[in-house]
Amino acid sequence: MGIATGWGVALVGVDGVLIEIEADVGAGVPDVKLIGRPDAVVNESKDRIKAALRNSGESWPRSRVTLGMSPAGLQKCGAGYDLALACVVLAAAGVVPGLRLPGMLLLGELALDGRLRAVRGVLPALLAARKAGLREAIVPVEALAEAALVEGVAARGARRLIDVIRWLRGESDDLTTTPEAAALPPGDRQTGDLSDVVGQPEARWALEVAAAGGHHLLLVGPPGTGKTMLAQRLAGLLPELSREEAIEVAMIQSVAGLLAPESPLTRFPPFVAPHHSISLPALIGGGTGIARPGAVSCAHRGVLLADEACEFGAKHLDALRTALEEGEVRIARSQGVARFPARCQLVLATNPCPCAPPRDRDCVCSAVHRRRYFGRLSGPLLDRVDLRVRMRPVTALTVRTGCEPESTQVVRERVGSARQRAAQRWAEYGWRCNAEVPGPALRRDFPLHTEALAILDRALAVGAMTARGADRCIRVAWTLSDLEDVDRPTPAHVSAALQFRDRLAI
Repeated sequence: MGIATGWGVALVGVDGVLIEIEADVGAGVPDVKLIGRPDAVVNESKDRIKAALRNSGESWPRSRVTLGMSPAGLQKCGAGYDLALACVVLAAAGVVPGLRLPGMLLLGELALDGRLRAVRGVLPALLAARKAGLREAIVPVEALAEAALVEGVAARGARRLIDVIRWLRGESDDLTTTPEAAALPPGDRQTGDLSDVVGQPEARWALEVAAAGGHHLLLVGPPGTGKTMLAQRLAGLLPELSREEAIEVAMIQSVAGLLAPESPLTRFPPFVAPHHSISLPALIGGGTGIARPGAVSCAHRGVLLADEACEFGAKHLDALRTALEEGEVRIARSQGVARFPARCQLVLATNPCPCAPPRDRDCVCSAVHRRRYFGRLSGPLLDRVDLRVRMRPVTALTVRTGCEPESTQVVRERVGSARQRAAQRWAEYGWRCNAEVPGPALRRDFPLHTEALAILDRALAVGAMTARGADRCIRVAWTLSDLEDVDRPTPAHVSAALQFRDRLAI
């Protein structure tokens, strides 16, 4: 009888916190005590472990067992500690050698028959283990491809508890070793083609500008004009993710439980379109127990579409404001603050009024109803939307010869060239696109010509926009100059950026 130590990981947002798991097996009345702020799921692990050991041909020690989880002040949630708790108990009881446990991370939920089940957050857990100096890990075999993304940690995959026990004893080497680090997989984008959209040249141009600069977009128009179709094709215009960005996306999807086991990395920006009945925690993040990422974080480095935006609750839409401005969601809990990246492009698509007739002159809504309906998009939220477009009813389905709409591939090439120019310009500062550049840096280090600034000064003087809106106009102007391959925005670019923010257009 003795004491043994192992390691698990608690997730706070997408950050892992290493948990030291201790087991003391000593004389006394047979009993099991688990300390260190476990939640109900962790407390139930005692029964899962006992059944798993019995069905694996092993037995629980007939002694007093005390299990400690440190830091004790941090709430422990979830079933991912089962494997670590089982192994440290067996090591403390002398059933298995405990020499390798202090330098090893153990993750996995135990079934009653001894099978090892997958858990969420393997990728951030292994990143936290590597940062703490651990160089070995045992994970469920389903998560082995995810574990392979973390270089410097030798991960092994197990299917059953008995396999881990035999490996610790040195009786067999049946654990699956880590495959080579996964590369970004090839594949085609499943976003539809831009040529499918009939007409709407202004909206198509706004979509290209949004993709080139990373700007937020508002599409207003009657039903059937192609608002949703255009929004769905925005992700297809964005450049492919770098490996660093793909790992960021994979971390969020891992914590959310959305990661595909066979292909944990994706080369394409995510596209998330929640229904307007979504709850606030599902949109922003949170929930009971472990804080989970919301839709805005699942769309990190991609597109978040709020279709039928005026049907969303006003509180839901206003809750997006901080995430859009800072690119991060912070959820305060008693044990700390959970942080989730949320640097995505927001696309709002809405009808102009509740009745939404094909033509404005057929509207039967009163002015009060129209204002109340569209008023769900608050002024502070719209102030963060760079591009606002009013879509017109489609008057003809016939495509004239020589005027065929451009395909996604053609527009994507222009977007890629503009993004490359912006990335080279901001490379020294670490910004990826124009929408990420802070306003003070634009005004101080990259000032516009006097004629261009005069246009913004006049708009500010008459109250047409706020100071934040002026900064966003400058960013859009830089995007327009990148699309035209011009070194610096001209007054014409600033005027065009102002027209995109015209409230009268919506």
